[in-house]
Amino acid sequence: MFILYNLVIYVSSFFLHIIAFFSPKVDLFVKGRKKVFEELKKHINAKDSTIWVHAASLGEYEQGLPIVEKLKAEYPTVKIVVSFFSPSGYEVIKKSTTADLVTYLPLDTAKNAKRFIKLLQPKIAIFIKYEIWPNVLKELKSGSIPILLISAIFKSDQIYFKWYGGFMRNALEKFSHFFIQDSESEKLLNTIGLNNATITGDTRFDRVSEILRQNNSLEFMDNFTQNYPCFVMGSTWPEDEELLVAYINEASHKMKYVIAPHTIVPKEITRLRQQIKKRTVLLSEISENPLADAEVVIVDTIGLLTKIYSYAHIAYVGGAFTIGGLHNTLEPAVFGIPVIIGPIYSGFKEAEELVKLRGIFSVRDKAEFTSLVDKLFLDFDFRSKAGTINASYINNNKGASIQVMNHIRTLL
Repeated sequence: MFILYNLVIYVSSFFLHIIAFFSPKVDLFVKGRKKVFEELKKHINAKDSTIWVHAASLGEYEQGLPIVEKLKAEYPTVKIVVSFFSPSGYEVIKKSTTADLVTYLPLDTAKNAKRFIKLLQPKIAIFIKYEIWPNVLKELKSGSIPILLISAIFKSDQIYFKWYGGFMRNALEKFSHFFIQDSESEKLLNTIGLNNATITGDTRFDRVSEILRQNNSLEFMDNFTQNYPCFVMGSTWPEDEELLVAYINEASHKMKYVIAPHTIVPKEITRLRQQIKKRTVLLSEISENPLADAEVVIVDTIGLLTKIYSYAHIAYVGGAFTIGGLHNTLEPAVFGIPVIIGPIYSGFKEAEELVKLRGIFSVRDKAEFTSLVDKLFLDFDFRSKAGTINASYINNNKGASIQVMNHIRTLL
């Protein structure tokens, strides 16, 4: 089976090199991996003690960040290496000083896995949530390196629990320990003979809770909001923006609006700006425009959304008009504000639970969206109750990273 798997990886690599000519994101994916081994040789030597943390993309990295930060604080002489599968994670974090080295994970061929692990020689390998790479896991296991999967969540429709999923089940068996989000995941692992799991919840709750302790002030937001109510619309896609723009154009409330699109593409930013009838400023242009007079700010840079959420009275989180697309709802929820999402949120545990609790609200169309936002704007008690539900939910689910760290200490 490994022969077939490796063949698929090699064929995929061939086509990725072709697609890279037409896709900037795939081009980053391909070119970034050319320097992996060179970077490892440059930054890691045989005398170094290393811990390897792997994330698929930015969202998973945020889940693992509480662990990375605690490792760095407790083991300052150990080098922390963070790897990414996706450019959307690597490009944002590559200059971060939280880790000693940020790199890509090479494509999962047997040769790449052997070379990567030989150069890295980690004391522990920590994978976040979903990343299962058979060749890498096989190489780690053969080197007797402990492998942890943290903030994992399993569903019955995943391949590991199908009659034809033997190859991937075998890869899953390489993990030394699973730190999982819920009891259902534990039951599913038990059905395939894996009993080495601890229910800890999601480390993202620890991560977003830490946001409250940082300085979230932004001068441009102070100048922009001018103590008006603020509606922040984060990680939006065109499907979301149809609702948002329609509401902004028609609303008569004295409210400030911030739109932070998920993808920053100049022509799309221009398109979005042209659709809005109210006075609109791009964040990249604020030095040239009086913010106090603006009604809408479009965030055409990355890295500020979390702090911007701290100014919100209401938040909208994009992505839930497409399957599997919902972005992080906990980042705005931690500030004790109501959150609005689209209709497709199945599989996002915190969204499912907070919709039931009435801290997050799901809307299907313009009419529902307009009615809900108007009610949140006009009814302080309704808005306040929803925000309190969100803040309490996050506070009650903290602590996963403490349990993970207690286990890691036994391995070092």
